[in-house]
Amino acid sequence: MSTASLQPHQKELFGHPIGLYVLFFTEMWERFSYYGMRALLVIYMIAQANHADGPGLGWTKLEAYQLYGWYVMLVYVVSIPGGILADKVLGQKKAVMLGAVILVLGHGTLALEADWAFFTGLGLIVLGVGCLKPNISTMVGGLYKKGDIRRDKGFSIFYIGINLGSLLATTFVGMVVAKWGWHAGFGMAGIAMLFGLIVYIWGQKYIVHVGNKPTVEEKENDISIIKIFSGIFKSPTQLAIFIVLLVLSIYAGFTFEGVDHWGYGALFIFLSFVVGLMMMIFKSLETSVMKDRFLVLLLSFLLVIVFWGAFEQAGGLMSVYTETKTDRMLLGYLIPTPMFQGLNAGFIILFAVWVANIWAKRKLKGKEASSLFKMATGTIIMGLGFVFMIFAVKEFEANGSSGMQWLVLAYLFHTIGELCSSPVSLSFVTKLAPVKYASLMMGLYFAATGLGGKVAGILGEKSEHFGEYTIFTGIVIFTVAFGLLVIALLKPLKRLTHGVEDEEIEMHYDETEGFELADKQ
Repeated sequence: MSTASLQPHQKELFGHPIGLYVLFFTEMWERFSYYGMRALLVIYMIAQANHADGPGLGWTKLEAYQLYGWYVMLVYVVSIPGGILADKVLGQKKAVMLGAVILVLGHGTLALEADWAFFTGLGLIVLGVGCLKPNISTMVGGLYKKGDIRRDKGFSIFYIGINLGSLLATTFVGMVVAKWGWHAGFGMAGIAMLFGLIVYIWGQKYIVHVGNKPTVEEKENDISIIKIFSGIFKSPTQLAIFIVLLVLSIYAGFTFEGVDHWGYGALFIFLSFVVGLMMMIFKSLETSVMKDRFLVLLLSFLLVIVFWGAFEQAGGLMSVYTETKTDRMLLGYLIPTPMFQGLNAGFIILFAVWVANIWAKRKLKGKEASSLFKMATGTIIMGLGFVFMIFAVKEFEANGSSGMQWLVLAYLFHTIGELCSSPVSLSFVTKLAPVKYASLMMGLYFAATGLGGKVAGILGEKSEHFGEYTIFTGIVIFTVAFGLLVIALLKPLKRLTHGVEDEEIEMHYDETEGFELADKQ
C-alpha cells in the first residue's frame, strides 16, 4: 500500500506514527508550562518583599516545603479520577482536551497578582494535569499494536518532548522573571499551554483511532469502579482491612501535629479507599496470570514512589539550596536558580538515545534488560547523585558557599537514573495493566509519582530539623538499598509477569528504511 493511499492516522514519520509527534508537541508545551511554574514555586514562596525579582509571599522554608509537597502530590493523585473520567465517560482524547483548557485557565490565573489567584491557579493546575497527564500517556501506548517493540522507543521519544519543554521553560522563565517579575514568568507558562492546546486541536486527524469515548457496548460489558468497590462489603477479610485502615486514617487526622494535620487525615483516608479499590480490582481479574501481573504492577508503583521521593528534591530542597547556599556567579553573570533545574532536561536530550541504545544492545546480547531491572538500576544511579550534594554541603560548611559543579554532577546522575527508569515504567504500566483499567492504572502510576512528591516535601521539611547532610545521606542509603533489594528478587518477580516482555516482536532499525521485522534468534 502506497503512503499516499493511507489515512492520516496510518501514516508514519521516522518509523513511528505521526500521532506520536502530535502528542509529543502537546506534551512538550504542557510540560513547559508545568516545569516553568514549578521552577519558580518554592523560591517565590520564600522570597521576601525586597527580593530582586519582586515581592514574593515571604513564607518560611518549612511552609514552602509543606505546600510544595501537597501540590506535587495532588497534581498527580488527581490523575486517578482523571483516568476514571476517561475510561468511563469521555475517553482519553476528550479528557486531554478538557485538561488542556483547564491548564490554560490555571496558568493564566497565576499571572494575576493576588493571593486568591495564587491558590485558585494552583487548584486549576491540579485539576488540569489530572485530566491530561495519565490520558495522553495512555494514548501514546495505544498508537502501537500489542507486541510492537517500537513501543519503548516511542515512549522514549515522547519523553524527550517532555524534557524539551522542561529545558525551554527553565532556560527562559528565569530570564523573564529577572526582567519583568514573578507573575510574568507565570504568565509565560500560560502562553505555552495555549500553544499546546492549539497543537492538539490541529493534530486530531492523526489520532482518530486512539483515546475515543467508550462505546455503549463497552460500557455494558465493563464493570464499574463503584460496583467493584461495593464488593468489598461482601468479603469479611477485605472489609476488616478497609475498616482498620479507615479508622487509623481518621485517628491520624486528629493526632498529627502541624497546621496541615487535616491534610494527612484526608490523605490516609484516600489511601484507605485506594487499597480497598485495589483489593477489589484484584478480585475481579479473571485469570491467575492477570492477577500475578497486577501484583507486579503494584510493586513497581513502590519503586516509583521511592524514585520520585528522591528525585523531586529538585523543585524543593535542592532548589532552595541552589538559591541560598550555592555560588552561582559565572563570568560575572548571576545564573538564575530555575536554570539549574534545566540541567536535568538538557542532559536527557543529550543522553536519551545513548541510554536507550545501551539497554537495547544488552537485550540483543541476551543480558538482563527487563523493565524492573531498568527501574531498580535507575533508582540506584539516581540515589548516588546525592553523594555530590553531600560534598556540596561539606564544602559549604567549610567555605560558606558551595560550587556549582556539585549540582551539575548531581543532576547528571539523576538524569541517567531517570532515563533508565521513568520512560520504561510508563511503558511497563501499559504492558501489565488490565485493558479495561488502562487509564485507571496509568492514573495510579502518576498518583504514585505524586506520593513521591509528597515524600520529597516531607524530606524538605525534615531538613529544617536534621540538616541537609543527614537528609542527602539518608536518601543515598535508602535508594541504593531498595534498588538492590528489587534486583535480588528479580527472578521471582519476572516469573509473575508470565513473559509479558518476551512477547515483543523483535525488530531492527535501519536509518533509511525505518523499523522492519527481524527473525527471532
